[in-house]
Amino acid sequence: MDTVYAALGDRVLVGDGNSGWDDCLRGHDIECVAAEAAEPERAFVGPSDAGLQRTTDGGATWETVLDAGDRVTSVTVSPHDADVVWAGTEPSAVYRSADGGETWTEKPRLTELDSAARWSFPPRPDTHHVRWLALAPDDPEQVYAAIEAGAFVRSPDGGETWVDHPDGARRDNHTLATHPDAPDRVYTAAGDGFALSTDRGAAWTHPQEGLAHRYVWGLAVHPDDPDCAIVSAASGPRSAHSTHGESYVYRWNGDRWTQSMDGLPGPEGLARPILSAAPTDGFLALTNHGLFQSKHGETWVKQNLVSGDWTAEYDQVPSGLAIV
Repeated sequence: MDTVYAALGDRVLVGDGNSGWDDCLRGHDIECVAAEAAEPERAFVGPSDAGLQRTTDGGATWETVLDAGDRVTSVTVSPHDADVVWAGTEPSAVYRSADGGETWTEKPRLTELDSAARWSFPPRPDTHHVRWLALAPDDPEQVYAAIEAGAFVRSPDGGETWVDHPDGARRDNHTLATHPDAPDRVYTAAGDGFALSTDRGAAWTHPQEGLAHRYVWGLAVHPDDPDCAIVSAASGPRSAHSTHGESYVYRWNGDRWTQSMDGLPGPEGLARPILSAAPTDGFLALTNHGLFQSKHGETWVKQNLVSGDWTAEYDQVPSGLAIV
């Protein structure tokens, strides 16, 4: 297996399944994690209480590289250049580093958009945040941002200007995805359902056929097939964000959704899984019961994420997953 940075609620597990796994940043409230294959020893983690953390030695040591906003809620390493890193915060702001996280620049005018007047995160209604950042696979200047909750926005020029929420886009976006074989596509998993754009976020369709649970959180697209996507979904936020709730994984084949639970625990007692594409493994799903792998999103096999059994202390709502 490739190196995995698996973020739980209060720690990050780092390793490759061969030489054991390390608990990192234990005791922190983890929001997000990102890494890029070009620099597998370097990863970024956003705890809610310690600024953006960076490791350059595969998790052995960590340092704060960005202290902005109340918390760092999203981080993305550019697939075009591993030294370019994007971070989003609460309250909503976007930052960019061009030197691997050494220095950062806040991108202007995000909250000057007209839609910003209605941005609000229900558990903390006086604020909002950038939940996810993604880049077009063929254009490092095309940036997509998911505002939780209130908008999908995009920038055509590296964050210097922003295009406001278009008609038809989801408002409670959780996870965004793109695909190198279909560079005009943007996929989103949102609290108000799944949506797909085929023109870089300008217009949206809502393929829901077969998707019986519409509070959608996790999202991944198969590395070899832009028409094969998986999502994690529940009936609502209480069920999704609880280890005592009920969550499902669905697979989309370009036509309709079907449940993809063969080999996964649950759905009872399954918190919404974090999903990721992995070039050598197809899909990975991080759950409160362990890490699972599927070649095509049809059947799942549990992976040896930690030495020994998955203990009660790991039975947490997961928060992020990066494979490099």
